[in-house]
Amino acid sequence: MSDKAQELAARLIRNVDGVELKHFVLGSVYESHGGRLSEGTAARKLAAGVDTLPPGKRSCPYHFHHAEEEIFIVLEGKGTLRVAGDMLPITSGDVIFIPPGPEYPHHILNTSDAPLKYISIGTNEPMEICEYPDSGKYLVGAPNFHTISRKGGELDYWDGEM
Repeated sequence: MSDKAQELAARLIRNVDGVELKHFVLGSVYESHGGRLSEGTAARKLAAGVDTLPPGKRSCPYHFHHAEEEIFIVLEGKGTLRVAGDMLPITSGDVIFIPPGPEYPHHILNTSDAPLKYISIGTNEPMEICEYPDSGKYLVGAPNFHTISRKGGELDYWDGEM
């Protein structure tokens, strides 16, 4: 390949099997081997990652986004999509579409006895609110600002201003 072609490939192409994976474990419920596919690419509006969940595990809490839209592509294995209070079976080849909003809280669980591998793709929104129905938490993120708190601690608009 020419130098220009190599530079283009470096900015535009990632191989699922070539991305550096990090092992994440939290308690007995959460565990994954995951990596960011879009990191270091020319992508501006999309983020993508790949995750492999061991049997019986999940990679994140049940949640929904107010701004981000997501797609999950199941590459290998079987599992369950917990979404909107229901449990839906998922298998290799399935493509899952999750729009933003409280109608579709979701997460993926590996309910099988073999690894579950999937790609996640989401809009890379600069400002986001993410809610976690099981724990009553919310996350607010914007450029140079990030906080996680629980509902119910509301303040008056003028609190601390006088």
